[in-house]
Amino acid sequence: MKWQGASRRKESGGRIVRSRGKRKFELGREPADTHLAPVRSKEIRTFGGNKKIRLFRCDIANVTNPADKTTRKCNIETVEGNPANQYYTRRNIITKGAIINTNLGSAQVTNRPGQEGVVNAVLI
Repeated sequence: MKWQGASRRKESGGRIVRSRGKRKFELGREPADTHLAPVRSKEIRTFGGNKKIRLFRCDIANVTNPADKTTRKCNIETVEGNPANQYYTRRNIITKGAIINTNLGSAQVTNRPGQEGVVNAVLI
């Protein structure tokens, strides 16, 4: 698990003595790393009893054409590029901002599939 609380150090490098320890609500979760494969997802409970859908694998995207404002469901063929991490491209990991190759052409992912449970993209 990843702890996402405040740092124990100042910007100058000096130590901050905390009056309390870590809390459960400060814990983070593992990244979903959505791969290109047949769909596999899982619903998780988040803070306040809300829900998120973790998308672990996906091969379908909702692609919007900005020219005629239509959206179609397309198969994802491959990941062409990923500015988040150069190694995500060769591992076919889909994140926000990734360039994917679909039936309609190249598209850029506009949402966060690991947290929203679906891949939405816009044609380039």
